[in-house]
Amino acid sequence: MTIGIMDVTLVGARGLKNADFLGKIDPYVLIQYKNQEHKSRKASGQGSAPLWNEKFRFKVEFPNKGKIEQQKLVLKIMDRDTFTRDDFLGQTTIYLKELFETGMEEGKAELKTQKYRVVSANQTYHGEINVGVTFTAQGETNNNEQDFGGWKENTF
Repeated sequence: MTIGIMDVTLVGARGLKNADFLGKIDPYVLIQYKNQEHKSRKASGQGSAPLWNEKFRFKVEFPNKGKIEQQKLVLKIMDRDTFTRDDFLGQTTIYLKELFETGMEEGKAELKTQKYRVVSANQTYHGEINVGVTFTAQGETNNNEQDFGGWKENTF
């Protein structure tokens, strides 16, 4: 199994659906990879064309014991509301299997910053989000060892 680091560059979005009746939306993004999650800052007052220009880092183990369906990055775009629950504006899913395979072979692989469609709750497209992803392999793990708080124990 290869251990690596995935860096996600969240640039911005445009054409997002305005969920607010009064004023502009205040979008932020929840970025999820497996059980890891990061949250972008809120783009206050930027409306349907926010800019974040933020980077996020995730730890990657690949392959993941046959769970290929989990090799995806999900970006959920939310609208921050003060007095009510935040509104879901849409999401984008980026599949990572080929990126990880290339990174394992070459040491590093990149999906350059590009536009991905944002899919709303009713399965229609509402805008796009600009994201870049880089995977850097860090090395192999020994499947015969278990890690216990910094100590390793052989499982022969």
